[in-house]
Order: sequence, then C-alpha cells, then structure tokens
Amino acid sequence: MDSIRITGGRALSGAIPISGAKNSAIKLMAAALLTDEKVVLTNTPRLRDTRLLGELLVDLGMSVDDGTPGALTLHAPEITSTIAPYDRVRKMRATFNVLGPLLARVGRAEVSLPGGCAIGARPVDLHLDALTRMGAAIELSQGYVRAFAPAGLRGAQVNFPFVSVGATEHSMMAAALAKGETVLENAAREPEIGDLADFLNSMGAKIEGAGTPTIRIQGVERLSGITHAVVPDRIEAGAYAIAAATAGGEVTLTGMNPAHLSALWPLLRQAGADVTLADTTATIARDPAARPQAVDLETQPYPGFPTDLQAPFMAMMCIADGASIVRETIFENRFMHASELMRMGARIDVKGREAVVRGVATLRGAPVMATDLRASVSLVIAGLAAEGETQISRVYHLDRGFERLEEKLSGAGAAIRRVNDGGDGSEEAAA
Repeated sequence: MDSIRITGGRALSGAIPISGAKNSAIKLMAAALLTDEKVVLTNTPRLRDTRLLGELLVDLGMSVDDGTPGALTLHAPEITSTIAPYDRVRKMRATFNVLGPLLARVGRAEVSLPGGCAIGARPVDLHLDALTRMGAAIELSQGYVRAFAPAGLRGAQVNFPFVSVGATEHSMMAAALAKGETVLENAAREPEIGDLADFLNSMGAKIEGAGTPTIRIQGVERLSGITHAVVPDRIEAGAYAIAAATAGGEVTLTGMNPAHLSALWPLLRQAGADVTLADTTATIARDPAARPQAVDLETQPYPGFPTDLQAPFMAMMCIADGASIVRETIFENRFMHASELMRMGARIDVKGREAVVRGVATLRGAPVMATDLRASVSLVIAGLAAEGETQISRVYHLDRGFERLEEKLSGAGAAIRRVNDGGDGSEEAAA
C-alpha cells in the first residue's frame, strides 16, 4: 500500500494547475445514462472515484473510453443491466446516483444502499422521497432500493427540509425526462449544480434557476449527446490556496474560477496572506518567516465556507498565532483529522461540532493516517509546514479527489513523494 512522505519547512513557489471538479464529473458521468447518444466530458480528472463509477457504468451497458488525455467518452446505446450491486456502491457513495437516471430512462432500477460513511450518516431519504413524489414505487429490501416507474416519472413539487447537494442533483437528473414540470425548493446552490444544469440543458433539457434556491425542470422526451467541459474543482483550488498560505511563499493557481471560493478569500486575508484574483487565476502569497493569524470559521452550505475545506483550514490554524474556533455545521463527525494533527503537535480541543485550535509555533513530522478524503489533504498541508518528515498512510482516500497531487506540489517546490510500502492497496471505505 502506498504512503506519502513529506519533508516540511519549504516555502512554495510556482504555478499549480487545477483539474476538473471530481464532485461534478461523477454526477455528469451518471447523467450520461439519460441518453442513448455519445457524451464526451473534457477536463475530466483521472481519479479513483471516476474509475470506480466508470466500472459500474460499464456493468450497466455503457462504454467508457478514457484514452484521450483529459477526456472521457461515454456511450450507452442500450441499458443492459439495471442493477448496481453492493460491492460497487460500498466503495463510493456517489454510485447511488445511477438510480434516478436508470429509473427515468428505462423505468426500473435496483441499487444497493450506500451504507455508512466515515464523516457522517448522509442518509438517502431525501433522494427517495423526491423520486416517490415523481411517481416511482420504491421498495427497500435486504439493503437494496428497488424502484419502478413503468409509465415513466412525472413532474412534482419537491421541498427539501434541508439543503442537500446530492438530493438536488439526483432530482434534477430524474426530472429531466419526467412528464411535466418539477419544482425543487430549498435546492442546493453549489457551482456543481450549475454545471449539471448546463450539461443537461445542452443535451436538450429545460432547467431554470440552477444556483438559486428554486429550480424548475420541464421534462422532455429525450436527451441528445454532447461535448461538455467539467467545471474546475473549487475544492482542489481551495486546498492548494490554503497550502500556500500555510507553508508560505507565492503560488498561482491556474485554470480555476475564483468566484467559486468567495467565502475563502477573506479568511485567507485575515490569516495574513495576500490574495490576488483574476478571471481564471488566484495568487496566494505569505511571508514564510511569519506565522498565520488565528481566524474563526463556520462551515455553511454554498455560498458559505465549504465543509470540504474545513480540515485543510484547520491544518493552517494549527500553526497560527492565537486561538481559533472551527464550527462544523454540515456533517456531525468531521473532526477525525484532529487526532492525527495532534500527533504532529497540534493543540486541538473538540467538543461536538466545535473545535478550539490553539496555534503552536511548530508542528513536527510524524506517521499519520488519513481517515477520509478531505482529512488526508489536511495532513499533507500540515506536513508541508512541519519540521522533519511526515508519513501519511491510507492515501487511497487522497487518490479519490486529488489528481497528481505529488506532481503538482513538487512542481511548486515541496519535498513530497509517494512510496510503496507493500500490499495491494485494496482497503477501501465508503465515500
């Protein structure tokens, strides 16, 4: 099994290119099931998650070709299976999102429930409630969702009791081929929602209001194939921006959309970093001889501070001058990285959904273990700033969401490398 080793204490300097968004690509891949024509996704990251979803899509009858660098060609002229088994879904939660497209296109699906998740329950009740409102008959049996809509789905009014990105996206995909109008209230507003809407509209769907709390979808009879560029990954960009502000130096992020991180930039500036924004770039600079300043943060649904950047930001606060309070409002168990950061000398007190971080002058490299995707990159960021060597194990979590991380950081001056410590890396967790 691989590990990542970092020798810290080096300022970063240079440019880091930002890949396409993992969180968008995997939903666009599932949405390609809605058409019998060819779909080409450009700016697609090559990640463990996209590979795992691709394997499931092949099982369902789709051809998946990633032979062209940065592009993924998907074609499902016929759905040959409507079953997504537990062995596939347990490896990545997002595979559950084939349920809606299968139901909309062929009127039936049998998909395993995704099960537990390291960072919280993340139930699929909202997904199933929306599909039921659209006329699907749903049975839960032996850990599977069996859904039927032999006469097709129909438009419905769906009021989400709380904001859910996954349920919003899933409902949009299903409603695209439903009969009549579907209205989603209290919908998620993330850029990935807008990317999915743009993708579906280019295929012939009729979706209005993406990026607002109310989304209206007028169902159409069929969707066509298209070529679509995946939106840049705002979470990857944010993580590298925090890395630059933590290690010090000057880094320019390229091929990204600074507007998608409007909640991050003020906090980086409060922490002492200079932030310069342009149309598709962001430059982050901080004097490596000075410590960052302590800043409080609270995660919120978009456009608030992203929960996926909470762990990276906490890593920076571990060496900040002063004490900071980090409040997690999205997931109930997203402080598991705190204990690993403490192995490096961090001072963190966790009580429920709040953590108090008292900055220390220096972190020290240590063997640490990734517990989930975003926790893993927080350990990388801490390792960049620490004295000595940090060894991060279970980096298959990292490979789910960061494309060529070692290459990108080493290109900016980091002393980072991947080491094969033996084993086949087959240990996996639901994501």
